[in-house]
Amino acid sequence: MYLHPLLSQLPPAEREALVQQSELRSFRRNAPVLVAGDWTEHIYCVASGLLRVVARGRDDTADITTDFIRQDDFFLGPSLSQDRYQATQTLVAALPSSVYLVPVAALRALCAKRPEVALGLLGLSMKRMSGIRGQLRRVSALSSEDVVSGVLRQLTQLAPAGADGFDKRITQSVIASYSGLSREVVNKTMRDMESRGLVRRDAEGIHVPPEFGAPHAGRGKAQDCGQSA
Repeated sequence: MYLHPLLSQLPPAEREALVQQSELRSFRRNAPVLVAGDWTEHIYCVASGLLRVVARGRDDTADITTDFIRQDDFFLGPSLSQDRYQATQTLVAALPSSVYLVPVAALRALCAKRPEVALGLLGLSMKRMSGIRGQLRRVSALSSEDVVSGVLRQLTQLAPAGADGFDKRITQSVIASYSGLSREVVNKTMRDMESRGLVRRDAEGIHVPPEFGAPHAGRGKAQDCGQSA
């Protein structure tokens, strides 16, 4: 049975043993997978769909999406040294998702036996931290249009739908909570992009050009359109 590419090179018996100790659950869109403050004994591996990592905003009313967990990625606790940990963030299914709940103790034992698995997990964690730092830099340094265009392009990788598109079930509220902007600003920016032909919608999803998401790419495209007109 499939679990994760990181484990694909393990002997079949070891792979099957981990699968047998894990539980596969399905979650509807917007359903909580793990709630901040809850104790858990599991690491969460996305088999299909998309999860978002949510922190509570300063006013304790608005949620802030700090990261996405895509297919074939893990949500890890703060440490593998303990069998149980208390979640500091909430996991929510951004799309209908299937998730493996892998016991921390079982994965820790596998890492002790197979250092390549531990190194693979470390690589995934470092990649996620680099992505979070990059997003923070974009939010703090770029215009709202550049931030939104970058998030839209990122979503074509996280929740692909058709050519250069992302799943239209990813709402503007989710985009706003991840981009650090208000929903009103995101709505206005996306409507403006659509009017300029930079974003289009169809039955498959929301589509953006391949070069979309680079700083100032949206404005450059708009200027080109204006000159050709």
